[in-house]
Amino acid sequence: MKWVLIFYFLFNGIAGIAQHIPTLQEVRQLYHEAASNEKACNQLILQLKPFDENNNPLLSGYKAGATMMMAQYVINPFSKLSYFNEGRAMLQKAVNTDAQNIELRFIRFCVQSNLPFFLGYKENIDTDKFFILNRLSAVTDISLKKNIVNFMKASNYVSEQEKIQLL
Repeated sequence: MKWVLIFYFLFNGIAGIAQHIPTLQEVRQLYHEAASNEKACNQLILQLKPFDENNNPLLSGYKAGATMMMAQYVINPFSKLSYFNEGRAMLQKAVNTDAQNIELRFIRFCVQSNLPFFLGYKENIDTDKFFILNRLSAVTDISLKKNIVNFMKASNYVSEQEKIQLL
């Protein structure tokens, strides 16, 4: 009887974990909300806690972006810098693991193009921009493609000529 209970709780625990894996659409939506909502940012980080660059580089990239976003919700400058550095390291690991993933490169482009210059995290803007522009036509996810195009059209880092290329 003891073993039956152990297997029951083990199975239900594993099934419970599997039910909490968010879909990519949910992650994207929550990530968008996290930019202006601390609760959404915390929720996203919590939901993506089990993921890292080894088991899911893309979700790890979203977690990294959300971690960096947390800096805007804290007052202490040391905490701000801590969130930024932690997220930066996670994002770099995720991109290094799956450098051909346009969505990861897009996350990094978005982060770097929105950060203050004094943080010194701008070194990949041009390479990520060219990567995105050159591979955008191969993106089959319509929602992702729309998000990328809209962001790139509004970006100060994309020239007018490059914006025309997005049409």
